[in-house]
Amino acid sequence: MQPINSNSYIAPDLKETWEASAQTIANRIRLRVLEHTLRHHGGYMSQACSTAEMFSALYTRMMNLGTVEVPIVPPPFNGVAGARNPQYKSGGYYNGPTGPQYDRFVLSPAQYALVLYATLVEVGRMDPQGMTQFNQDGSIVEMIGAEHSPGMEAMTGSLGQGLSQGAGIAMARKRRGDSGKVWLMMSDGEFQSGQNWEAVQAAGFHRLDNLWAVVDVNGQQCDGPVATVMTLEPLAQRLSAFGARVITIDGHDLKALAQAAEISPEGQPTIILAYTDPCRGLPLLEKRVPKLHYLRFTDPEEFAAYETFYHDIRSEWGGTD
Repeated sequence: MQPINSNSYIAPDLKETWEASAQTIANRIRLRVLEHTLRHHGGYMSQACSTAEMFSALYTRMMNLGTVEVPIVPPPFNGVAGARNPQYKSGGYYNGPTGPQYDRFVLSPAQYALVLYATLVEVGRMDPQGMTQFNQDGSIVEMIGAEHSPGMEAMTGSLGQGLSQGAGIAMARKRRGDSGKVWLMMSDGEFQSGQNWEAVQAAGFHRLDNLWAVVDVNGQQCDGPVATVMTLEPLAQRLSAFGARVITIDGHDLKALAQAAEISPEGQPTIILAYTDPCRGLPLLEKRVPKLHYLRFTDPEEFAAYETFYHDIRSEWGGTD
């Protein structure tokens, strides 16, 4: 696949609209994660179901990223960042140059890393063989992404720390006069953490209108439904009260995602609440509700059902390399 320069994506078929092309990419993201899940008898499948359109829209329309000329084969892990390690390289370089005009990306829920890796492959930023390195000793393609993992430039664990880091980067960029935005991808359960409310309040006070977050509001977390652990609603009103400009959309509506990114920020950080279905495109997952955080096969019959679904849907969803 040819590398894609976001914000100027041209469909392979010129008769095809961006929306149709982005949907194809979203379908292939789901397919690639399902393929990986079958191969490894486990994976973060529901995260791919809920955010495939979100990641596709971010990388082909919403973010302004520099071009990666050739899909990158992930190198071995060469140590952590530090003055004594000139070999260190941030995973952010899969997102292209970090010039003042380009956007930056922070993945807050690092367990979504598998979906990010699949996205990078589908938009021509990471070589497909990078997926074979997933969770291998000595590999940067980690199960829970770190600052050196493909597409990531910040360590956001122990989970829920991405918004604070993104706000810090946004403040530095605003003071430096950069025109580029800082984009975050978040999950709804993160707002059970007080750190994120402090970050929203600080970003609003400092008028960080270069800070944009897209939140996967899928209503699920590792312990089950978000609402049974600690309810977040009315989430939009609460975020607005803390100083954010909030946009609520259907997270599977590509056009709505693209349009949300085009709204003028007007002196406030923007949070896009994208309400999603964690079983979208994979109805077999509905049998596991509400335990959707990680799909691990223990029943041969269940595995066979997913394998059959994969082969039935593969051609319709565009296959994988």
